[in-house]
Amino acid sequence: MTSRTALFALLAIWGVGLSGATLPARADDAVESATAELSKDQVARPDGFTNRVWQRTDQGDMPGVIRIFLSDGTLVQDSCWETHRLSAWKMGADQRLSWTEDGVEIGARIAGLTADHLTLELDLKGGPVVEHYTAAPVPSVCPDMPKA
Repeated sequence: MTSRTALFALLAIWGVGLSGATLPARADDAVESATAELSKDQVARPDGFTNRVWQRTDQGDMPGVIRIFLSDGTLVQDSCWETHRLSAWKMGADQRLSWTEDGVEIGARIAGLTADHLTLELDLKGGPVVEHYTAAPVPSVCPDMPKA
């Protein structure tokens, strides 16, 4: 199963989507459709950045943070201890991107991108924060979290 197919299956299980909307026959159909709908003034996205599950590798004792930047402009964020979040995201010039969390716009820059690794530098109020991600392995399950 391709990572795109797995992603759309996961989103379908979560119940993400519009009521009455039908799922595409293939996940590739949805990606092609979403790509075709992008506005002409939108900045090109780097290859390999969108439509993948990026798992954070530097969060210490809080494992399981993932970000999925979908090509339709939806950002899926989840972790092993929080409820998932869907936000709109957009790409700007010079590898810069932004999204909104709880009414606050988060700015970031793609500081590094390879086939399997992503480094984001977030522009936060307290100063820049660097986050490191790797392409999430499949299958992947959250580790057992200690109960308080």
